[in-house]
Amino acid sequence: MTSAKTSDRERLLLPFTPADLGGLPPGWHALVWDGTGRAPDGRALDAVEFFVIPYTFTSAALPLLPALPALRVLQSLSAGVDDVLPHLPAGVTLCNARDVHSTSTAEHAVALTLAALRGIPDFVRSQDAQRWTPGFRPALADRTVLLLGYGSIAAAVEARLTAFECNVLRVARTARQLPQGPVHSMDELESLLPQADVVVLTVPLTDATRGLVGTRFLARMRDGALLVNIARGPVVDTTALVSALHSGRLSAALDVTDPEPLPPGHPLWTTPHTLISPHAAATTSAFRPRALSLVRAQLTRYTAGEPLANVVTTPQDQGRERRA
Repeated sequence: MTSAKTSDRERLLLPFTPADLGGLPPGWHALVWDGTGRAPDGRALDAVEFFVIPYTFTSAALPLLPALPALRVLQSLSAGVDDVLPHLPAGVTLCNARDVHSTSTAEHAVALTLAALRGIPDFVRSQDAQRWTPGFRPALADRTVLLLGYGSIAAAVEARLTAFECNVLRVARTARQLPQGPVHSMDELESLLPQADVVVLTVPLTDATRGLVGTRFLARMRDGALLVNIARGPVVDTTALVSALHSGRLSAALDVTDPEPLPPGHPLWTTPHTLISPHAAATTSAFRPRALSLVRAQLTRYTAGEPLANVVTTPQDQGRERRA
């Protein structure tokens, strides 16, 4: 019995069916695994060149990587890939899902900001207790919002803030000028923090941003300011944040925490002036059509030999890191 030709074998491992994607490029075949049930194994994986990690199933997908000898491209469906990078095999290009989550995450950032400012959690608790509790609350209008990590998600947040009549400060690794205004460098962050009523974190988790929001950062925030984290939990020093929140000087709205999931009994659950959502910003109905569009476009590029989009690291990058 002769083995199948490489061109006849499944060179794609996808979380979507070919029908979901509107078909595959001619001559290409796919294994389908959505992260649930038993993953493909053995010789079925020998020819896989392009692997799309099922969204929210990264921990289940990582053990497959050593079993993919022909792997050339690893496509994440998350914007952040800090959990994938340590496991990336040599010679493999890693791509992220930039822009796929911008719409949902920006919506959630604005929702958390409005809910925290306007006291929506208190209203819900009062409704449960059948209490009528009117009171004075700050509006988002006329506030200054600092967006820390000005990439596609922060730009989407700003687009949604436009209607709320607030002032926006943009901060990124390097300064630049945009049509909507300046982007300040991280060197200016300490002088900008005291100007902000709301600070929205959208930075990726890297060695430079881990613990970025610590005691010094929080002390620079103005009294009464709101911290909104839609980035990654470890960007914030949890112990420092709990202390600042207990002081009553600041409030927080967190979609991500450190640790995560937040275990029962953790101090953050009962810290005052804190709103927590369970890393829910991106898991909405907007995800699937945008994810399908990205995967469809990436497969078209790859099978045509064209440059991929959203490249985080390449084999050449890995080679330079090893030589450094």
